[in-house]
Amino acid sequence: MSSDYRTGREGEFTYRGHTLDELQSMSLDEVAELLPARQRRTITRGLSLEHQKLLDSAREAGEEETANDPIRTHRRDMPIVPEMVGLTFEVYNGQAFQRVAVEPEMIGHYLGEFQLTRTSVEHGQAGIGATRSSKFVPLK
Repeated sequence: MSSDYRTGREGEFTYRGHTLDELQSMSLDEVAELLPARQRRTITRGLSLEHQKLLDSAREAGEEETANDPIRTHRRDMPIVPEMVGLTFEVYNGQAFQRVAVEPEMIGHYLGEFQLTRTSVEHGQAGIGATRSSKFVPLK
């Protein structure tokens, strides 16, 4: 199984043959050509107004570099582009905002992929009278 990103011999990150510095210097349309089909289609059809606002706020936060304030968003379907690397987002999972620190390996994925919306269910034992078969559970 081959991956689209890997670290080179020097430990330098590459995504489809391009370093992170090269990716960050590309325009959004050039980066879109490297992304997987679904993310590429999202960008080429045009980002919605909310997505564009999120991208603009990410660009502003990337220029400041001193501010460590996370960017809050409900946009779980925003594709991660190289401009977002190094920033922290607070993504809404349906109940609360959870922090997601964007790393280079996340390029090409969606923000929502890194914030789960469902919790795992841990079932206990059935109570008395819960089902017909529970009457055979030994009582203590």
